[in-house]
Amino acid sequence: MKQISAKLKTSAKNVNIMAYNNERLILNVLFWSFGVLALLYVFLLGNMVRNIVERRNLETNMRLLSNEVNNLELTYLSESKNIDLNFSHSLGFKEAKTIYATRKPLGFGNVKLAQNEI
Repeated sequence: MKQISAKLKTSAKNVNIMAYNNERLILNVLFWSFGVLALLYVFLLGNMVRNIVERRNLETNMRLLSNEVNNLELTYLSESKNIDLNFSHSLGFKEAKTIYATRKPLGFGNVKLAQNEI
């Protein structure tokens, strides 16, 4: 009887140790999961903040470039009023002879007859 009770006690201790190990394993997995998720959260949050700052910098550059383009357009419009035929001749430009391109009909025979038949 003593042998049976001793075996029961040792098997009960083994069962308790196994249950304790399983609980500890689950707890470790949960802690590691929370740690990984926290690092992922910090990484994603940092990327979002960096993207927001970069977008603001690009918008500032875009405004500066837009102002520069507007100034260049204004300069172009004011200078284009000064350009005329005499100014172009003084720079060495000459008036070109206009030559018009014509095309011959692609069909066979008399085109007038074909139009009258329709």
